[in-house]
Amino acid sequence: QVRLVESGGGSVQPGGSLRLSCVTSGFRFGDYAMSWYRQISGKEREFVATIGSYGTINYDPSVRDRFTISRDNAKATAYLQMNSLKAEDTAVYYCKAYRPGYEYWGQGTEVTVSS
Repeated sequence: QVRLVESGGGSVQPGGSLRLSCVTSGFRFGDYAMSWYRQISGKEREFVATIGSYGTINYDPSVRDRFTISRDNAKATAYLQMNSLKAEDTAVYYCKAYRPGYEYWGQGTEVTVSS
């Protein structure tokens, strides 16, 4: 059974930091690219960052200098370190595992940035 479980969300003041985790099971983690997306209520889910199975990383320009994506293949876990958070980062954050022909999503973790 494939599972992706996000955690680490919460409420933080502007300028603060959070570290999201995505613990996975049920598939060969090392074969998959891992990505983070976010969704603001009433809007479409949008790309945040991705790390390939060989470690290639890409970010949306809006987070490039503030967020860091990483993965630990031994723990089958992906991470998103979020620094210098802004109000506009408020969203539900989802992780996704992808390889051609296969795509799995977690249930999301909520991040609220507010003073």
